[in-house]
Amino acid sequence: MEENKLKFLRLLSNSFPTIASTTSEIINLKAIMNLPKGTEHFLTDIHGEYKAFNHVLRNGSGVIKDKIQDIYGDTLEEAFKRQLATVIYYPEEKITFVQEQGTDMPSWYKVTIIRLIEVCRVVSSKYTDSKVRKALPSEFAYIIQELLHEKYYSADKKDYVRKIIDTIIELDRAKEFIIAISELIQRLTIDVLHIVGDIYDRGPHPHLIMDKLMHHHNVDIQWGNHDMLWMTAAAGQECAIANVIRICSRYSNTDILEDIYGINLLPLAKFAMNKYYNDECLQFIPKETNDEDIVMMARMHKAISVIQFKLEYNLIKRNPQFEMEDRLLLDKVNYNEGTIKIDGEEYKMLDNNFPTIDPKDPYKLTDEEKEIVKKLKHTFIHSEKLQKHVKFLFAKGSMFLKYNSNLLYHGCIPVDEKGEFIKVNLFGEELSGKAYLEELDRICREGYFNKTDKDMKQQCTDIMLYLWLGKDSPLFGKSAMKTFERYFIAEEETHKEVKNPYYSLYENRSFIEKIFAEFDLDINISHIINGHVPVKEKRGESPMKAEGRLIVIDGGFSKPYQRETGLAGYTLIYNSYGLKLVSHQPFKDVSKAIAECLDIHSSTRIVKRVLERKKVKDTDIGKKLQVQINDLYELLRAYRKGIIKEKHS
Repeated sequence: MEENKLKFLRLLSNSFPTIASTTSEIINLKAIMNLPKGTEHFLTDIHGEYKAFNHVLRNGSGVIKDKIQDIYGDTLEEAFKRQLATVIYYPEEKITFVQEQGTDMPSWYKVTIIRLIEVCRVVSSKYTDSKVRKALPSEFAYIIQELLHEKYYSADKKDYVRKIIDTIIELDRAKEFIIAISELIQRLTIDVLHIVGDIYDRGPHPHLIMDKLMHHHNVDIQWGNHDMLWMTAAAGQECAIANVIRICSRYSNTDILEDIYGINLLPLAKFAMNKYYNDECLQFIPKETNDEDIVMMARMHKAISVIQFKLEYNLIKRNPQFEMEDRLLLDKVNYNEGTIKIDGEEYKMLDNNFPTIDPKDPYKLTDEEKEIVKKLKHTFIHSEKLQKHVKFLFAKGSMFLKYNSNLLYHGCIPVDEKGEFIKVNLFGEELSGKAYLEELDRICREGYFNKTDKDMKQQCTDIMLYLWLGKDSPLFGKSAMKTFERYFIAEEETHKEVKNPYYSLYENRSFIEKIFAEFDLDINISHIINGHVPVKEKRGESPMKAEGRLIVIDGGFSKPYQRETGLAGYTLIYNSYGLKLVSHQPFKDVSKAIAECLDIHSSTRIVKRVLERKKVKDTDIGKKLQVQINDLYELLRAYRKGIIKEKHS
């Protein structure tokens, strides 16, 4: 036997010191391989819409409701099934509501607990007892374990089970028990949660989404361009900081910065009120706001936008490889006439009040602007909660993910019009396709975590900013971000952002096959799960491309998109029976959902149903388990041949 192999087996023998322990583990792992695969849940483009996100997470995109239907069918009235589902989604709030209705609580508790135990028994059946035990809430672990292993109608144990439930109620612990078992059901219903990008921007509560994800038992994140913007700002990149504040101002969400992340915007507010005191800033009025300080918000919005346009100058000049010269527009403005010349065409400006711009040197920051940028950079870098959230994005996130034969990424794989992967120069090396994304992943991590080499950090964070808005960015996937034009020019032809050819080619099966080959995936079983570009279903667009091999699951979680999409988001479920795409209508109100047992109205379509139910052995985890099994067989042979001695205590 090779020396390295022998060393490995000796190390392995520390964990399995005897033939008995080795064979026991082999039996255990081979049994696990034949359990049904766990359910995967895919969400994307949440954009700060916490309430809808939270509900979809709690109901497992309808999986819990389906389980209740499978268990009770026609044996339970629809109203009781809806009530049971609501208890599982919002246990504490639903119990409070039921109590306020003057309900006979001991009777209600007893019936509800029995039904919850039955649901929990079903959702836990696809896992090993060991995995279920690890998920049990500590204060009720023994009780739930006992109840899950006993049938209420068993003659021998009926009184035993009844007495457990009666005692829980008698000791006034029913509410806590129901909360604990409901949360356990939620946890066991979904084995893995995939977030395919864009947690941040537009909606009011991305921080709550991040807090929720940080407490999730098994989550991964594929970075979106909006996530990357916040990650870049947290790394101290000044253009990114200005962009973050501009977008928060645009959607009147500056409370996130001030109240949640502790970013001091007072110097910017004072500056804006002083410089634009006689300017209504009509082009900068925040979207969908009832804010009493709307004028102040608009002035802050304009002030930070102008600062952003100035900051971008140095970024673009020191990175000619970005090919973003067309984004430098301040020097194309005729400040006397209030016009701007773009591509040989002259346009009338919607706004020509620029008190902080010197027409002779339009990109120069004023001393006040420099001081504001300096202070903002300091507070972003030293925001404890922001840094905590961004570190989590790095720990759980990546540019792309291969998982159970599926490929997950937010935006696109940049290609030219012929469908050839675009080559991009990164630190002297031309990369494309998978290698390009892998190097970008590494660069982002160095840009954030490198605290010693300032020049390298700047280069890396500049590339991170490019991922937010660059033409060959796999997270952005458009020719340019026309922020300036949308603010200052009425003619819509100047606003157009041309999508990468990827977005027309991805309807083509042969193009998808090319991507699968690039990422070493099997065309017969694999899918691409994509976000970023909302599917306008009400206009007849389909989320399924290339005969169902690529699925776009951005259907409009973000409220501003819902008028265009006609939906409030897609989610995807991948269980042992196949893939299901779920489309959701807008989520109205938690209190109404609790009072009336209402769920999000959703419709489900089968993307792919497998003929033979998928098991753990068919998954990535199964492949890893098989390697462990093979190693254990090697150890067993070594024991039996006397190459390694058993260690009996």
